[in-house]
Amino acid sequence: MSEFLVVGGGVIGMMTTLQLADAGHSVTLLERGDCGREASWAGGGIVSPLYPWRYSAPISRLSTWSEGFYPELALRLLEETGIDPEYRQKGLLYLRVDDEARAMAWAREVGKPLERVDADFLYAKEPGAAPGLAEALWMPTLGSIRNPRLLQALRARLAAMPRVTLRERSEVTGFDVAGGRIAAVRTSAGPVPGDQVIVCGGAWAAGLLAPFDVRLPVRPVKGQMILFKAPPGLVKRVVLMDGRYVIPRADGRVLAGSTLEETGFDQSTSNEARQSLWQSAVSIIPALADCEVAHHWAGLRPGSPDGVPFIGAVPGVDNLSVNAGHYRNGLVLAPASTRLLVDQLLGREPAIEPAPYRLEGRLSEAAGADPGPASAG
Repeated sequence: MSEFLVVGGGVIGMMTTLQLADAGHSVTLLERGDCGREASWAGGGIVSPLYPWRYSAPISRLSTWSEGFYPELALRLLEETGIDPEYRQKGLLYLRVDDEARAMAWAREVGKPLERVDADFLYAKEPGAAPGLAEALWMPTLGSIRNPRLLQALRARLAAMPRVTLRERSEVTGFDVAGGRIAAVRTSAGPVPGDQVIVCGGAWAAGLLAPFDVRLPVRPVKGQMILFKAPPGLVKRVVLMDGRYVIPRADGRVLAGSTLEETGFDQSTSNEARQSLWQSAVSIIPALADCEVAHHWAGLRPGSPDGVPFIGAVPGVDNLSVNAGHYRNGLVLAPASTRLLVDQLLGREPAIEPAPYRLEGRLSEAAGADPGPASAG
């Protein structure tokens, strides 16, 4: 029997497992499909909220803590697995920002190197950007990582750790509860006993907690993306305009995203979304019009009313915790949110104040809350 059972093999579940195993604990990771193949795989890999000044303090605290984590993690995983997650810190150009004063005030307050730059600077950094722009905002410290390779490396590292058991293709079907505690997690491959259970189920987290009369307000929000087969160097860094973005990869391929769609658990793609994403990408980098669209896919984000994840103990069950509801910022917030929960589980002083993320009080408030504008980030 493992000390910890982690339900969900996305970036949140795998980072939770890694931290617990690093601390010397035995962990079984349960995943309904293959690890790292849902929302964590489908995203773009920008390791910052898209418009960080538009987010609440609880999200900012997590993202600020996480900011410097990925360079070290990428180097560690490359050394331990031979898989390069391709962390790149090339900065981000914001084009046509309509709340620039708010952005600059935020940057001064938190000490971020965000600056207004002129056309000469803009086109020196990104020669292929849309013509005719007089200025932009520039954040030189922003980085990006290649999601699929990060997830491949995390899985490979976990598979090699003697205290970790990966149980993929093991869908959770229920829980055996006795004396107010979970004795075992029932799965399609049989029951799995464990001392502590952590639900990191992303968009599926609400369904996993429903048997405990917990109405977690986490819902699937579909996002579609496309990938251009572009020559290396056509796009040099992340460029963001009107809520859409392009992200270059080391081999020249360019991601463009993303949509926000309330379609339940439907993960199908659509021609309308493909055309919309293509148009947005070409408006940012016109030369992409001459490049082939190599792939088009969709993923389901774990949407929550205010984008603040639910992190901590589940009321009414002694050995059940949850970490879900990161919405568009799962990859961004994963290092800090998993560290916060692991600190609490292991009785360590939390690196971040846990109160804003606890379930107590938030569940009733969230039930009547507005889900927030789709343009939040």
